Amino acid sequence: MNEYLRHLKEKKLVEGHKITRRKLGFGPPELGEFHIIIETTDLAQLEQNFQTVAKNEQPVARLHANVYSRVKNFRSGLWRDYPDVF
Repeated sequence: MNEYLRHLKEKKLVEGHKITRRKLGFGPPELGEFHIIIETTDLAQLEQNFQTVAKNEQPVARLHANVYSRVKNFRSGLWRDYPDVF
């Protein structure tokens, strides 16, 4: 996972990332064991990221397959900073 996200950062497709893991069983199971935060400058950068992965070209395809093959019961959400900064 880290290798994949580092690659996306090197290509300027994401600004940064953070991976956290639920400890001692705290929290409802629906939230999953891992929480992955992927930071982008805006939704356009996020869309560019999706388009790059969808092309299925190397090395992104190999890195994506390595991560995707391990994912089970995927859930996602979209958050933004609050309060909004205009």
